[in-house]
Amino acid sequence: MNKSLLLKTTLALAMATPLLASAESQLITAPTGSAVARLDFRVIVPRVLFLGVGTGAGGVVNNTTVDTVTFDYTTNAAAVGTGAAAAVISGAVVPVRVIGNNGQITLTATTTGALTNGTSDTIQWSEISAVSSLPLTLPSPIIPNSGVGTSSNVTLSSGTKITDRSANWTFSYANTAVVAPGTYGTTNGRVTYTAAMP
Repeated sequence: MNKSLLLKTTLALAMATPLLASAESQLITAPTGSAVARLDFRVIVPRVLFLGVGTGAGGVVNNTTVDTVTFDYTTNAAAVGTGAAAAVISGAVVPVRVIGNNGQITLTATTTGALTNGTSDTIQWSEISAVSSLPLTLPSPIIPNSGVGTSSNVTLSSGTKITDRSANWTFSYANTAVVAPGTYGTTNGRVTYTAAMP
């Protein structure tokens, strides 16, 4: 029985010895002096790029909610084509946040053609624009009529590689032409914003 216990204890010590040896230690037996043991640290940070538009700007997490901006002329039909604002506008002020840690970030907007009402009637994207609350640091890229638009630069936060910018983009509809009735955007009603970073 004692032999078995001694064998188990010896085996446990032998297995633990490499673990004990991996940490630094110093034994001082002199009447004076200090014992020193050092420990190294590492912080590993991945490349991070975040773009949140609308509801997605609320937290730095994945969010699949796609918000809708609506310009409704139902109650002021006489204003159609006059350049006047819609009587009912919802969702036109959109929060935006961009975070990155590896240099200059550019933003682009992409569309797949004019907004349609489900038929051949269209409204060009050039009728819709956005103004940023911080146009010098987080500008809204111009929405192209089709395809990928011209990119805009997000200003680096610290002059190095780091960007953390938030702003509100306020969208407007120019309303420069009389168009056929319908809800435009039932097809081709989505703008896709893309953030790119080295």
